Amino acid sequence: MSATAQAPLDKAATGKKRPRVLHGMVWLVWRQHRVVFWLAIAAGVIGSAVMIYQRAGVVDFLHHAEQSGKDDGGQSFHNRYDSLFKNGAQLLTALPALFGVFLGAPLISADRENGTARLVTTQATGRSRWLATKLGMAAAITLLCTAALSAAFTWLWEPAHLEVENGNWLDTGIFEATGPMPVAFALLLLVTGVAIGMLVRRVVTSMALTFVVALAVQYLWDYVRPLLAGLRVFTYPYHDDNGIAGLPQGAVQVDNWISTADGKLFGFGTCLNDAHADACRAKLGIVNNYVEYFGYDQMRGMQWLGAGILLAVAAAIAVFVLYWVRRRPM
Repeated sequence: MSATAQAPLDKAATGKKRPRVLHGMVWLVWRQHRVVFWLAIAAGVIGSAVMIYQRAGVVDFLHHAEQSGKDDGGQSFHNRYDSLFKNGAQLLTALPALFGVFLGAPLISADRENGTARLVTTQATGRSRWLATKLGMAAAITLLCTAALSAAFTWLWEPAHLEVENGNWLDTGIFEATGPMPVAFALLLLVTGVAIGMLVRRVVTSMALTFVVALAVQYLWDYVRPLLAGLRVFTYPYHDDNGIAGLPQGAVQVDNWISTADGKLFGFGTCLNDAHADACRAKLGIVNNYVEYFGYDQMRGMQWLGAGILLAVAAAIAVFVLYWVRRRPM
């Protein structure tokens, strides 16, 4: 029979398996954590696609509102898109904790609890390679998922930043849901979960502790965020009711005072309950409203500084994990 007449051998009949895309330790790590990996990939792809699709509608809505000249205080926008931006911000702020609890905490603790770590590290694969593969794959999935979602949500939010949460980007979750912040938080809580799981050795306990730590990190972050940049000051005459309109677009007010001409500050309610309020203010020399604020142009710098701090802490924890695993019995 000629070569051209021969039928190709059936792969199943030969008994040969299709070659794997992943091999060795990489395949083992993927196999162990494939459910979480696939869920993270699906969340990144679907969430990003939804946000990218919705952006066209948001931009079109804002364009028509501007062209029509109708001003209802943004109520139409809020009625239509509030849930979109609230859900997006909640997803991006919750995702880092989910990575820490469901991926970081079990990453090593599961292997230590069931004895897999001792078995793997006594074979040809050394501890360093085992840990580097596990941590590297988990960090790569976390980075890709959060970066994709953050980029999509930031792209969706920026055209409407004056409308979303009435322009308050500082303490409404928008700050932590855009730019580099989701990635930095996710990597920090991932390695935090790994460290806790390494020390505790019990999966459920380490997951619970990681969740508590995630809440504590968010609580402490509320105190760190306002320190990432210097406050700016805007003053206008005390009796000028429209003076506040001169505040830069996109600015977020942090505190209001009243002041004298030479800058001496008084609480905003000073003299309000006095029977002769004008005379009281005249006696104290109060002539200006004094507003402290962060400008919209400061936001990106604050985010990158904050992300740098979080990533530095994450790197320190990762070094600790590598040191501990290499020197302690599994």
